[in-house]
Amino acid sequence: MATHDIPPDDPAADSDADYDYVSDSVERPALLADLRARVDGDVRFDSYTRQLYATDASIYEVLPVGVVFPTSTADVAAVVEYCADEGIPVLPRGGGTSLAGQTVNEAVVLDFKHDMDGFVGVDPESETARAQPGITLAELNDELAEHGLKYAPDPAWGDKSVLGGAIGNNSTGAHSLVYEKADGYLESAEVVLADGTVTTFGWVDTDDLDDLADPDGDLEARIYAEVQRVLDEEADEIRERFPDLKRNVSGFNYDRLLADAEEHGAVNVARLLAGSEGTLGIVTKAEVSLEPVPEETAVAMLTYDDVVDAMRDVAPILEHDPSAVEVMDDVFLDLARDTDEFRDVVDLLPEGTDSTLLVEFYADSETEARQRVANLVADRLPTATPAGDPAADAGSVTDDPVHAVDVLEAYDDDRQAHFWKMRKAGLPILLSRTSDDKHWPYIEDTAIPAEHLPEFVADFQAILDDLDTFASYYAHAGPGVLHVRPLVNLKEEEGVAKMEEIADRVTDLVVEYGGSVSGEHGDGRARTQWNRKFYGDDLWASFRETKSTFDPEWILNPGQVCGDEAGESDMTDNLRFDPNYEFDAGFDPALNWDTENGFRGMTELCHGCAGCTGYQETTGGVMCPTYRAADEEVLSTRGRANMLRSAMNGNLPDDPLDDEFLHEVMDLCVGCKGCKLDCPSGVDMAKLKTEVKHADHQENGVSLIDRVFGHTEELLELGSLFAPLSNWATSLPGADALAEKTVGIAAERDLPEFQRETLRKWFDRRGGSRIPESAADRKVLLLPDPYTNYSKVDVGKAAVRVLEAAGVHVEMPDGVGDSGRPAYSRGLVDRTRETARENVDALAPRVRDGWDLAYVEPSDAVMLQSDYLDVLLPDPGVADADIEAVAANTYGVCEYLDSFRLDEGAGFDASGESLAYHGHCHQTAEQRDHHAVGVLRRAGYEVDPLDSTCCGMAGSFGYEAEHYSMSQAIGDILVDQVSESDADTVTAPGSSCRTQLGERDDVDVDGEPPHPVEKLADAL
Repeated sequence: MATHDIPPDDPAADSDADYDYVSDSVERPALLADLRARVDGDVRFDSYTRQLYATDASIYEVLPVGVVFPTSTADVAAVVEYCADEGIPVLPRGGGTSLAGQTVNEAVVLDFKHDMDGFVGVDPESETARAQPGITLAELNDELAEHGLKYAPDPAWGDKSVLGGAIGNNSTGAHSLVYEKADGYLESAEVVLADGTVTTFGWVDTDDLDDLADPDGDLEARIYAEVQRVLDEEADEIRERFPDLKRNVSGFNYDRLLADAEEHGAVNVARLLAGSEGTLGIVTKAEVSLEPVPEETAVAMLTYDDVVDAMRDVAPILEHDPSAVEVMDDVFLDLARDTDEFRDVVDLLPEGTDSTLLVEFYADSETEARQRVANLVADRLPTATPAGDPAADAGSVTDDPVHAVDVLEAYDDDRQAHFWKMRKAGLPILLSRTSDDKHWPYIEDTAIPAEHLPEFVADFQAILDDLDTFASYYAHAGPGVLHVRPLVNLKEEEGVAKMEEIADRVTDLVVEYGGSVSGEHGDGRARTQWNRKFYGDDLWASFRETKSTFDPEWILNPGQVCGDEAGESDMTDNLRFDPNYEFDAGFDPALNWDTENGFRGMTELCHGCAGCTGYQETTGGVMCPTYRAADEEVLSTRGRANMLRSAMNGNLPDDPLDDEFLHEVMDLCVGCKGCKLDCPSGVDMAKLKTEVKHADHQENGVSLIDRVFGHTEELLELGSLFAPLSNWATSLPGADALAEKTVGIAAERDLPEFQRETLRKWFDRRGGSRIPESAADRKVLLLPDPYTNYSKVDVGKAAVRVLEAAGVHVEMPDGVGDSGRPAYSRGLVDRTRETARENVDALAPRVRDGWDLAYVEPSDAVMLQSDYLDVLLPDPGVADADIEAVAANTYGVCEYLDSFRLDEGAGFDASGESLAYHGHCHQTAEQRDHHAVGVLRRAGYEVDPLDSTCCGMAGSFGYEAEHYSMSQAIGDILVDQVSESDADTVTAPGSSCRTQLGERDDVDVDGEPPHPVEKLADAL
């Protein structure tokens, strides 16, 4: 059994044991032992780890031999040397974000992102930097920001993809109108060759190649001889067959080699490795040149009635010298509208908008940035009024017909970032479909000269019409790289055949229009098949000769770019979903899954984009707090989702209800709901966990700790009834150790302090509400959750005072308080459903009579707002309309005040005290956490909203002994954010969050931090 709750910085953590899930499943124990003896990094050959690395962001799935987590170049060299001797393939891998399948293979995988992710240094004068391959591009640029410099290639997933992957794919991004591909910035690289030799490739004068080249020498000398051969023998063929485009990343990088030789009289073999997808050598350190960060940016989003109209506008827009031109079509926009994260942006578009072009400009000043947008708008929308200086030249530079309908402009950073975030989430948004028909990536990044885009799109559409399907068009219209993803069902033979035919016919179109088969995502398993048709037999043979020279045994990621050793490549092999795919959950789902294919559709939804792995440790979104704390793939939403699917389709030998699987895969999901918001595809792992936990209870019974924490209200009621005796009993010496030994509650945790007078009793004793119903503008049923009613009574009192100060009539209905949240969080769905039915029966009539519903505790409010729809719909015993009415009329207390601006007449005066606000993860996931910030600011507080994930307590999670260290590791992230804030006080609405912060010695609070409603009461 893995000791998976040891945080990564705990000296007791053993790298070999910490995640060695099922050591008895290791198929090659001798290989495992040999590699462990040779490297300092972790080596894992268990079935769980292998399955985790069997997929990337593509349509493919290949089980690796095992995974090594190297810590140094020496580790990499040792692995490659050993595998070369044994004839075992090796695959370098970074973030696993590749879309063409180049980071999955039957090989020993080298995971560089785990440990070899360091920043080595920067030389601002020469504008160069050095770093290891596992550093994400976002982290690299964070290191460079203070110098006003950046690494220019900017793929959309730059906060998840890594430097080594960018080099391996020869990546660029949205700003390739201004910048080059990765090869243009690669100055030198430390490389492990196919025999384990470590060398450095950099600039070499072509005149010096003779001294370095030797066809009969060692491997490095033979490589230089091969470079010389390519320059001498293939120059004419390169000029003829390589497209004249900045955006071509198919085949080996011969065109860059030749261009450097002709322009500089020098070559850089490191640049030949760019785009080679790990097939020629393994980069372990890179020196890259940098670009200055632009002073100002501005964005104009032009709207169109048709995507072809948008394509017709690309060439004239390029005359305005933009830094980026990105297209989004109707399919993309419709799917984005269905996501919580981007609905507000799409709703800004004029009614009837079919497509948009996002046009960005770089400028030296804000005035210039605004003027450049004004010039574009005046040219493309002549009826518009130019911004900026009215006397300035409107800047019309073309006489082309106008096709745009309207424009949205963005000058502030937040608005621009939101526009860009929607565009960059393109693939995950498209793959948010839970049906078997999906917009799979396989021909998605052809590059076409901009002047031919309208004809290309029309011809592409004709192919799709002929095959009775459709696609989405989005991405880099400026450089002619359209991400086009036709809808196909790969679970059917017809769908697989349709995919291959589309790819074949589109490749012919690419050749016809002088384009590239891949302008961004590389060859991999999806496009290697077409390189022979694209480049011709001669260059295909030359590619294979180059591969054989660099990698004589064909062990480096074989099969990519120029086929396998036998010259074969078939894009339909190793599909993740194919006609033989089977799925069996092993149980009947108990929750409402309002998605195509229901529970199965959600289980299969994750496609591996790694959106869950790119959040910085201390900031950015909610999801995967355990992944942030431990940096383990299985703790990410991607890891859990892939493992759950694998257990249910038979690829993983374990049953999804096996103890091992539940413990290693599902147990550390804290149910924060962050993935529901932050995963662009909408994978809801918290809900999936509840479903699996419920099935486990049905099959194996309910554990003691689940029973204890699933019946929180009864326990709190009992403690309150016997208070203060119950408080004395829990404080006795040895009581904490007894609780840990018998129930599993961590001895380090303080149990709640019980109040003899409950909130309900206090409210009744005071005579109910001080605001008569007849005199109130609104009336609310304040529902006292168990913690507020029996323990955190002062918070409830503050809520009553604030609501009454806002002129609200308050009541506390009998028999309604526990929302069912404690039982739901423990997977006790039947008990939750019973509670929910009773509450809806009691509350729906009051809602129909004009009553609002409010909770002090955020997770209970969200339970009614969201989870009741999952638990009860459809329910033959409760009307759907009643369930939906209760959900629609439930609020957190600050959300209630803000939604109706009730606080504006309350007379708050906080006199400018500053607060750091930590929102509850459930409210954040439902995009309701901002309400407290708005009310506190209007009350006079200065508020610093922390961009924080779950506090780590997560209801009962942090109370469990086996989860205590993980809870504290997650809490460290929040504590760091609190410490970095300049605010006087930290405030949090969740009782779990306040408990977590209150128990920390490194948080400057007296007792527990206050609830926001307590700060509002203080300001009355």
